[in-house]
Amino acid sequence: MGGAMLKGWLAAKSFSKIHVVEPNPTRALRRLAKEGNITLATILHLDKGREFSAAVLAIKPQILKEQTEMLRTLGESGALVLSIAAGITARALAVRLGGDVPIVRAMPNTPGAIGRGITGLYTPKKLKRSQRALAQQLVSALGDSFWVAEEKLIDAVTAVSGSGPAYVFLFAESLAAAACERGLDAVTADKLARATIIGAAALLEQDKRSTAMLRQEVTSPGGTTEEALKILMGRDGMRPLIRSAVKAAARRSKELGK
Repeated sequence: MGGAMLKGWLAAKSFSKIHVVEPNPTRALRRLAKEGNITLATILHLDKGREFSAAVLAIKPQILKEQTEMLRTLGESGALVLSIAAGITARALAVRLGGDVPIVRAMPNTPGAIGRGITGLYTPKKLKRSQRALAQQLVSALGDSFWVAEEKLIDAVTAVSGSGPAYVFLFAESLAAAACERGLDAVTADKLARATIIGAAALLEQDKRSTAMLRQEVTSPGGTTEEALKILMGRDGMRPLIRSAVKAAARRSKELGK
């Protein structure tokens, strides 16, 4: 996700100077840094007189917990810190950063890699208008963004939109598998499943009626769709499965912060 943000910043020319800290930079990152005039370093080192407006923590929560020295250095800088590490609370970050540091937690999702994602944002304290604008600018390369008033809602965002693309991909995978069982070859089945989901998503974007109304429009009384929905909307169907899946993901998000 950090790479997607980086590419978006470069394309939009959002920032005059970008510094990337990566202990093990990939060949792609090295090339991007060279082409985009990005300063690439393996460790965070702040020279006297050098100031920066914000730092984005785009690393896995398990790794972030181990970066004591780096976080302390960031805390001393006074810059806005935006973290996309799932489960790591603002309080936990504040303890590691030290001092009175402006913190924003963000939860993007993978469609952000093509600028079609959505990001939930949370801050534990009132930010300056310029800091809120900067936080939104940092994630704007990924797509839309919105603020939540309570930190616990970030766990819900993580479980719904953060993990959500995987749910959709699994549905596409399952739909293609069912198509194969009905006699279609694998290539055609995959094409059909992808096109169906892409088309339905485009309709969702353009047609502002409720999802229930859109579903009902496809469902003719006594028809094939109605017969299928009797299974999907049954007692052990899609709704309870999705509720259980989202609950499990939210619970895991909380666990990652411990």
